[in-house]
Amino acid sequence: MTVLNLEVRWYAGTRPRRRRAAPPIQVHWAAANTVLLRQDITDNFEAPFLYLLFGDECALLLDTGATADATRFPLRETVDTLMDGWLRGHPRDGYELVVAHSHAHGDHVAGDGQFTDRPHTRVVGHSTEEVAGFFGLNGWPRGTARFDLGGRALEVIPTPGHHPSAVALYDEDTGILLTGDTVYPGRLYVQDFPSFQDSLRTLCDFSAAHPVTAVLGAHIEMPSRPFRDFPLGSTWHPDEAPLPMAAGDLQTIRDAAARVAGRPGAHRFANFIIWNGPCRRESAAQSVRLLLSRALGR
Repeated sequence: MTVLNLEVRWYAGTRPRRRRAAPPIQVHWAAANTVLLRQDITDNFEAPFLYLLFGDECALLLDTGATADATRFPLRETVDTLMDGWLRGHPRDGYELVVAHSHAHGDHVAGDGQFTDRPHTRVVGHSTEEVAGFFGLNGWPRGTARFDLGGRALEVIPTPGHHPSAVALYDEDTGILLTGDTVYPGRLYVQDFPSFQDSLRTLCDFSAAHPVTAVLGAHIEMPSRPFRDFPLGSTWHPDEAPLPMAAGDLQTIRDAAARVAGRPGAHRFANFIIWNGPCRRESAAQSVRLLLSRALGR
């Protein structure tokens, strides 16, 4: 199994009223065949993580970020540069890129248009039917499907709840489980709570049967101090919590979800927050916190 280097200091963004100092996309080679990318938080407060996985026959890009404009967010240029470097060491004719998504919210699909005319590229659609059809998930949301990059097999796992077409990807080569917005150190927004609980049970069962080395989601919204979060909309994240979570966190989130299933509102835990329903009171509090942080320059 390939060992990953997940020790990386992500750019914290920029304090209010200060100039941007980070590149539009931060690139981290976690291994020779695995790249973590993060959109600059000062360009978009969501600061989503994207994943580029190389196999012998094709590469897979998971998610395309929150910004369509290639000038502000040069995703295709960045991916092309990374792929050119890979292919110099692993020459292949007609090497393909598959652009897939953890789910179809705008901060994960906005950059799709940068790839529409790219040769040897397939962009997976956003609907449940398109995702299930592309990967061969015939019993959606039950079951899994294997997707082979050429000597590197991925397991595709339906995980609706946050979004109807959400999936997680398990990489057999590294043992990483990519969970999108279903599990990450931050605010877990739940659209369909019964489906969310089913998906958590699925991920727990899967991790019990497979060696999961790290759970990697699509955002960081909490500092290293437990039970805290950065204000929603903040572009300054000092002392962020680590991106990787452990397989044991899946059980913790599953059990927490069971406890708050019948209780609408935002429920805080040490390294995640479950938003059950629209959470209007918490949303208003987040807006006040953001205004205060900007007024105080922090």
